[in-house]
Amino acid sequence: MHDFCFTIPYGLLLVCGGVIGYAKKGSTASLGGGCGTGFLLILAGYLSLQAFHKRKNSYFALILETGIAALLTWVMGQRYTQTAKVMPAGIVAVISFIMTGFYLYKLATGGNHFPPKTE
Repeated sequence: MHDFCFTIPYGLLLVCGGVIGYAKKGSTASLGGGCGTGFLLILAGYLSLQAFHKRKNSYFALILETGIAALLTWVMGQRYTQTAKVMPAGIVAVISFIMTGFYLYKLATGGNHFPPKTE
C-alpha cells in the first residue's frame, strides 16, 4: 500500500475531528491542532501522490508524514495519560501510533514501490 492511500484520509479525519471539537466545545485548540496537522498531512499526501504519478518517491512528504504522526502520538498520548479520556486523545494517539509505524516501515523499505511498466 502506498503512503498517500492512508495519509489523505488520516488528514481528513484530523480536520473533521478539529472542526467537531470546535463545534461541540468551542475549543480553538482543537480547531487549530486538528486543522493544522490535518491540512499538513493532506498536503504531504498530495505531494507523495504527485511524485508517484512521476514514478518517483517524495521522501520529503514521507518524512513530514512521519514527523507529524509521531508528534501527534506523543502529544495525544500525554493528553490521554493526564485525562484518561479515550475520545479524542486516546483514539488519535492510537491511530497516530499505527500511522507512525506504517510510515517508518515505508521509509525502511524504500518508499512507494511502482508496478512494472506495461506498454
